[in-house]
Amino acid sequence: MSVQRVPRSPREKYGEELKLRRLAAGMTQEALAQRVVCSPTLISHFEAGRRLPSPSDAKRIDQALETDGFFARWLEDLDSKFAEHFAAVAELEKQAVEIRQYGLSLVPGLLQTETYARALFRSYTPNYRTDDVDRRVVNRLERAQILEGASGPVLWTLLDEAVLHRQVGGARAMATQLRKIMGMAESGRLRLHVLPFGVGEHALMESLLTLMSFEDAAPVAYVEGLYTGNLMDDPALVSNCQAAYDLALGDSLSQRESLALVRAVAEEHEHGQQ
Repeated sequence: MSVQRVPRSPREKYGEELKLRRLAAGMTQEALAQRVVCSPTLISHFEAGRRLPSPSDAKRIDQALETDGFFARWLEDLDSKFAEHFAAVAELEKQAVEIRQYGLSLVPGLLQTETYARALFRSYTPNYRTDDVDRRVVNRLERAQILEGASGPVLWTLLDEAVLHRQVGGARAMATQLRKIMGMAESGRLRLHVLPFGVGEHALMESLLTLMSFEDAAPVAYVEGLYTGNLMDDPALVSNCQAAYDLALGDSLSQRESLALVRAVAEEHEHGQQ
């Protein structure tokens, strides 16, 4: 009886080739990391297919291994459904055993309803194309499939109160969005906390934040701005992000109080429709 091998993904093939070329050059992961100006852990992620290098990293890999642009050219063919700065994050979400997310001004993507997501994507460009918006909405909703079933990650969600009040997609859409989050919290699918306006300054005022933990890999942190994002695996930086999240969580309302506030704001939106 023959043994069926699990097919390798394009990312895994890329990583395996990188490892073969590195070994052929007589270099350790640490030595290559020094040449690429990144951490050895990141080289390990590249070789395992968990992440892809950025275009600039790929060029430095080619220079270090003298591969004449091989990895930079191949990288162009590994197109992602997501923006370049977010593609690796989308892959890591599938492997995470715990996700802790903070929404500064928006409902985090994993929790968004179709109407909420569609309104956001329409607002991002002055002359949007419907087919492009449709594609992006589908991609966002597909990400949320990791939350289905018992094998999904433990999910913590911390929201600034501003997220509750901004009417993305209108009052009805916002009420529906908040009731979806309430339902997930009440069913035990996520742990919900809100940072109320009354708390004043707090540790996460400057950025949204996502923390991810894994069974067999070091934790990572991700922050995002306009058209850019930063995925961090440096232990010191990740630890600082975890500490900031814990500080903000300590200033937040309890889950019971948070649910009461979300329910009250959802009702405000519903009454605003009338």
